[in-house]
Amino acid sequence: MKHRGSCHCGKIAFEVEGEIESGLACNCSICQRKGSLLWFVPRAHLQLLTPEAAASTYIFNKHVIKHKFCPNCGMHPYAEGVDPKGNPVAAINIRCLEDIDLEAIPVHHYDGRAL
Repeated sequence: MKHRGSCHCGKIAFEVEGEIESGLACNCSICQRKGSLLWFVPRAHLQLLTPEAAASTYIFNKHVIKHKFCPNCGMHPYAEGVDPKGNPVAAINIRCLEDIDLEAIPVHHYDGRAL
């Protein structure tokens, strides 16, 4: 299934292919503050509909995740990184997807502070 998403103002827009089986709520220092609900997909399943340069990047801690955000409205629609096997992945903020019933998505909690 293809999903469309964007930041609040629309300067960052994308499509992502896949089935959302669950969302991940992380309590690390950035995810807790952002309130993101993450869905991890292979990076190739994320297609940007706006120029990549429209997003700013924030990198911290171990510098393995590129947190993408809109410099205009401040929303964090996705992040990029690699999985434990070295494959490129995207972490989609499910809250930035259109027409999603958030109540129907099971949420798994991840203790990112323990790392």
